[in-house]
Amino acid sequence: MSQATAVTRGASQDAASSALPSLAALDAQAWRGLAGRVTEPNAYYLPEWTLAANGDARARSVTRALTAHDAGGRLIGLLPVLSCWHAFRLPLPVLVSADPFRSLDTPLLDHADGLHAATSMLAQARATGARALLLRDVAREGDAVRLLTRAAQAERLEPVLLRGWSRACLDATQDSEELLRNALGGKRLKEYRRQMRRLGDHGDVRFDVAQTPDAVAQAYDVFLALEASGWKGRRGTALLHQQELAARLRDAAIALAARGACEIGQLHAGNEAIAAGIVLRHGDRAYFFKLGIAEQHARFSPGVLLTLELTRHLCADPAIKLVDSTAAPDHPMIDPIWRGRFAIGDVLIPLRAGDPLFGPITLALHTREALRQTAKRLLKR
Repeated sequence: MSQATAVTRGASQDAASSALPSLAALDAQAWRGLAGRVTEPNAYYLPEWTLAANGDARARSVTRALTAHDAGGRLIGLLPVLSCWHAFRLPLPVLVSADPFRSLDTPLLDHADGLHAATSMLAQARATGARALLLRDVAREGDAVRLLTRAAQAERLEPVLLRGWSRACLDATQDSEELLRNALGGKRLKEYRRQMRRLGDHGDVRFDVAQTPDAVAQAYDVFLALEASGWKGRRGTALLHQQELAARLRDAAIALAARGACEIGQLHAGNEAIAAGIVLRHGDRAYFFKLGIAEQHARFSPGVLLTLELTRHLCADPAIKLVDSTAAPDHPMIDPIWRGRFAIGDVLIPLRAGDPLFGPITLALHTREALRQTAKRLLKR
């Protein structure tokens, strides 16, 4: 296929997906209302966060939303999506779930009418001319995927798992000390207590959690500085190097804090910030978004020490049952501490029964992912 043909097909896909509403066109109050009634939480799809994450000019122009409404017009389903062209530069008739951070793309479905919402959203995707819907980074064993699978199978459509993996999570219903002792053993916990005491040579060590809007605003700036001081800063990938995005996420964090949906854990030694981590909250779940540490104190394992304190904090909160690390699989820092595993995957849902294009689409996406994983392995050498 020539580049001109690919671009033409990509443009035609964009024209079809443009029939869907933009994120900015959605009623934010209705969106928040749906977020309070979901069958499965996803803090990364709370309106404040999603609009901030997709707030640059390009994302605003290409990110759309699959939606569903009940008979009374109430919003009962929502999934941000991109055309396959804008997601992967592939001219395939596929809608792809959207999240710039690749954190979690679990759709928001109303707990009382989730199956109807899932059915309606598949029909809406089909009406754009798409032949498949790709859910990336989705909770593959969660209620939302279960409902979408039921809706698809009712129309003789069988979803395909393109790739599956697991990442660390925390069962916050457990006693934190018992959980940490079982995960790390007494010897390692003793070593981390020793590191905390050594950190005290730099001043009184304290852990606190910023939860009010003003406190979150201050803690967010501390996090930005810490993240930029380390390897992400040297590589130019720290949020502080994307100033407009950092500012939008700051506003989102403050707005979410006003609703109890964002907090930032901090570890200090004297007047010096040692580590900070952003945690989003939705329903009975929390999400560890990002961590920043003072690398000059790396010998004290500041990221681990902060995670230990966050573990104690979250396990002590009766409102939280599960914490998603949002980390890469086999993460060297958090995997040994949070021994639970959260099943994530990329799920491809056909939109037409017996579609002869679904096989080639599946093969193309499989091939793309295999090449991407190979490139990642080569770059790590």
